Amino acid sequence: MDYPALRRERLIRQLAGEDIDVLMVSNPVNVTYLTGFTGDSTVLLLRRDGLLLVSDSRYAGQLAEECPGLPVHIRSTSQKLPEAVAEVLKGFGIRSVGFESNAVTVAELELLRQLAPSLDWKGGTERVERLRMVKDASELVQIRTAIDVAERVFTAFRSLLRPEDTEKDLCAAIEHYARRAGGSGTAFPPIVAVGERAALPHAPPTSRTVASGELLLVDWGVSAPLYKSDLTRILVNRKNLTFSGTTSATTAKLHEVYSVVLQAQEAALRAIRPGVSTCAIDAAARAVIAEAGYGEYFGHGLGHGIGLQIHEAPWLRPNADVPLEPGMVFTLEPGIYLPGWGGVRIEDDVLVTPDGGERLTHLSRDLEAMKL
Repeated sequence: MDYPALRRERLIRQLAGEDIDVLMVSNPVNVTYLTGFTGDSTVLLLRRDGLLLVSDSRYAGQLAEECPGLPVHIRSTSQKLPEAVAEVLKGFGIRSVGFESNAVTVAELELLRQLAPSLDWKGGTERVERLRMVKDASELVQIRTAIDVAERVFTAFRSLLRPEDTEKDLCAAIEHYARRAGGSGTAFPPIVAVGERAALPHAPPTSRTVASGELLLVDWGVSAPLYKSDLTRILVNRKNLTFSGTTSATTAKLHEVYSVVLQAQEAALRAIRPGVSTCAIDAAARAVIAEAGYGEYFGHGLGHGIGLQIHEAPWLRPNADVPLEPGMVFTLEPGIYLPGWGGVRIEDDVLVTPDGGERLTHLSRDLEAMKL
């Protein structure tokens, strides 16, 4: 099945209410989504009766390989991309062009207007991104693959951990494992935070060693090859922390905080169903954390969409009101971050189905199973 062609058809139907003759798609991620081309420096010109990719000779072979049958205009070496685009558009004999406001700079727009002054340039946002929120069958296969690879990465990561490993060592190791396990790389720079550094949601890696802390927060994801996964788990250093009952204040605290975060994620998962607002899902998790007395220590949104980008729509946060639809895929990642003590975040990737939410990730969330 030609999924890019189906996506273009959906986009053209969506544009029916807009007074534009051509949509200029210049965001490389959106070009990939609509055509399958994975290079850059290429613009898609989409009309109701056809399309044209404007690129250069570096990508001629790649375009033929990844987008067989799609018409391509290869600009000359003496032309810049905006000049080639303007030349093609003037040849179309049209009046108006839609463009992606979040992908075209002010300088680029001014140049296009100079090169094609007779055209009416109409900006817009999220024309393609709205379509990308709902994944088709081919995208779901690729996301599941990215999750599978990420879980294999975590298995290797755990089995090869050494007390002397530093956060920097371990971030580099995850990137290596991602490629060894079949991914094209990590979906983002991994986060490995030891002890109280886990209170930093986006902790940069340091020379802190595994042996120096009682817990280890690991946030990682994989691209396999284009679609992303995103997971977070807490590992416990049992040499530094006893888990036989409540033998220490730290043990009891970790059990308490971890339990609250897990309950928050479960509450969010139960709330997922088509038609429910993204902010309502965020509120379901946030209420559990607030009721436990940790509301001020959960300072980020509950989750975000994943797909061709690691952060994309829909967004699960208090001010985001988007009704859920079957086919949406996003993270659920509640967290509690206590300065000077540490932090707990549990992150899984979830699919909206007609019946509710399906957790796509399969790694254990049992704290006892997370002992090193």
